[in-house]
Amino acid sequence: MDKTWVIEQPDQRLVRHLCRKLGCHPVTATVLVNRKMDSEKKAAGFLKPSLADIKSLFSLKDLNTAVLRIADAIDKKERILIFGDYDVDGITSTTIMFEFLKHAGANVRYHIPHRINEGYGLKPEHIADVAAPMEIDLIVTVDCGSSSGKAVDCARQAGIDVIVTDHHDIADIPPAHAVVNPKRCDCTSGLKHLAGVGVAFALLLGLRKQLREKGFFTGIAEPNLKEICDLVALGTIADIVPLVYENRIITQIGMETINSGLRPGIAALVEACGIKKPALEAEDLAFRLGPRLNAAGRMDHAHLAVDLLTTRDAEKARDLAARINGLNTRRQNVEAGILRRIEMYLEQSPQILDQKALVLADPEWHQGVLGIVASRLADKYCRPVILFTSSNGMWVGSARSTPGIDLYGHLSACADNLEAFGGHAMAAGLSARPEQMKDFSRSFNSRISKYCQDSLFVSSVRIDCELGFDMITETLANELLGLEPFGEQNPEPVFAANNVEVVFSKVMGGKHLRLMLRQPDSLKKHTLPAVWFNIDAQRPVPRHLGRIAFRLRWNYYNGKKDLQLVVEEIAKTLLTQES
Repeated sequence: MDKTWVIEQPDQRLVRHLCRKLGCHPVTATVLVNRKMDSEKKAAGFLKPSLADIKSLFSLKDLNTAVLRIADAIDKKERILIFGDYDVDGITSTTIMFEFLKHAGANVRYHIPHRINEGYGLKPEHIADVAAPMEIDLIVTVDCGSSSGKAVDCARQAGIDVIVTDHHDIADIPPAHAVVNPKRCDCTSGLKHLAGVGVAFALLLGLRKQLREKGFFTGIAEPNLKEICDLVALGTIADIVPLVYENRIITQIGMETINSGLRPGIAALVEACGIKKPALEAEDLAFRLGPRLNAAGRMDHAHLAVDLLTTRDAEKARDLAARINGLNTRRQNVEAGILRRIEMYLEQSPQILDQKALVLADPEWHQGVLGIVASRLADKYCRPVILFTSSNGMWVGSARSTPGIDLYGHLSACADNLEAFGGHAMAAGLSARPEQMKDFSRSFNSRISKYCQDSLFVSSVRIDCELGFDMITETLANELLGLEPFGEQNPEPVFAANNVEVVFSKVMGGKHLRLMLRQPDSLKKHTLPAVWFNIDAQRPVPRHLGRIAFRLRWNYYNGKKDLQLVVEEIAKTLLTQES
């Protein structure tokens, strides 16, 4: 689908002010103002975040209650069960909680449900079949539990306390000993942007403080929570939460920890990915490490990923990374097959795209990859997508949305036609009985059509500013790196250039193009290397691209680095600027 180009119009007085105060390039200042970093103080804090600025994490409601209960469990050697989720956020949350409690000498185990056999979240059967046989005294959920009221009730009846730590939307607060979730209606912390691993990290900050004040660490080394920021960064980036405020601070520090190579599991996974550059970037975590860790839970079991992240044995890490990498290859093949079948179906039945939401079902689809396929379709067709498959007599599905359409809110309004659901504005999991499916599809589509404006179904690319080739320098590229990590609400800058010509082009891998580009009317007349990913590379490349939208990056190859443009979009005609 063609995209609308939206060109930012920042206040030039603020841009000039930041240029003077920070001594930075005008383009860097422009991007900062576009990201609402429009004062010297905000911009300086954005560029140089510090762990000293995350004291707000202690303000989460029920945090202290949870801390005191866990500290008491450690002291009394009670049996603790960490119950996590099978995605990267849940895997990293489980790992940091397990490692901390193990270091503190706690009697602790963890359980992550099998995605297909057990499904998402803590259920009554987990109390009967997992916690009770282990004689567990305390369950701590991570990245789940907000919709597990029935399971919490079962735990209480069995004499087991439950502490919920989560970040998903929450309607009814479960009757747990403590519920640490920034999205609960009575939590005023202002931390709704945290991922599940961010909430778990906040709990560990509070727990370390409590144990320190009790003199607990006189006999053992105090845990270095800066070192576990690598996993907090990984889980935060993979869960596509806003990379602002506390998330940005923790993630940037975590990226530094990752690049120091302290964790054998991550180093082995980087090697398995074939990443060869001096420092990883957020994009590598989002699109290379994250999908591989997710593949463990999608195609086998998520405990493989926890094993990888917790091992200190480099050889074992390499073996696990190779196994997980193989699962990811299998995941890619299964995903591609489902996507191909859906695309063929839409080509044969184009009237389906007249609907504002896509709700599709097939009993043969692999449950583990439905979320990824739904995400790709939502991006391509710019509308919410829900894909269902059959499991144990039920239809189970994954849903993905687009910016501005609150998926969880609309699913809540259709709850009468669902057996269960949970998630947030952009992603959700759900299940329905066979007799509910027709009414659910009708009611969901009706709501999306009635309450969502037409403008929400138009894909757009936001341009930070015009950037002629003459203005592109190594200094600018290095300054833009200082805006990392890029992600939700801090996107990688995108620029526009006019009158661009192709000097040279070559197909790579059948679907990518390597290019040399120039602007004939530029003063320097120099050419710049570029790459254009995922296009129909068999079609002839026009000599004149006209207007392009692009990203400016360093390209690392054979131990060298060179500036490179990454082409995002082309437009044959100049477009009117929009605010």
